[in-house]
Amino acid sequence: MKNIQASEFKAKCLKIMDEVAKTGEEVVITKNGKAISKLVPYKEKMSNLFGIHAGQLSIQWF
Repeated sequence: MKNIQASEFKAKCLKIMDEVAKTGEEVVITKNGKAISKLVPYKEKMSNLFGIHAGQLSIQWF
């Protein structure tokens, strides 16, 4: 996890966002030495595991 001052984050916001998305490393934004926010990569929520192949599989009973 990387710490960065709010003023530096403001100046390099888009670059830092791209870096977080690429590496997955979280960034803590500080102001006057205190943590005020955390930038984390966005993760898509997985669909229900049982519904992934809905309508594609069939079960045959013998």
